[in-house]
Amino acid sequence: MPRIVVDVMPKPEILDPQGKAIVGALPRLGFDAFAGVRQGKRFELTVEGEITEAVLEQARNAAETLLSNPVIEDVVNVEVVAD
Repeated sequence: MPRIVVDVMPKPEILDPQGKAIVGALPRLGFDAFAGVRQGKRFELTVEGEITEAVLEQARNAAETLLSNPVIEDVVNVEVVAD
């Protein structure tokens, strides 16, 4: 079945304690090439049937109103993925 992927990230001005913890742990584990980490959320919406522009618009609306908190998060990506 086709899927729509929605990626949500904290707004840049919002503190990201999980990202901060990860960036602190990376060098201790031997990963020293990274200067920052922001942790977000990924949603995979499975669709029965064809993904039309109307279905994609529903996914965008769901992303903005239900899957993200618009006060502290941005929807950064809504895309169709092939299986």
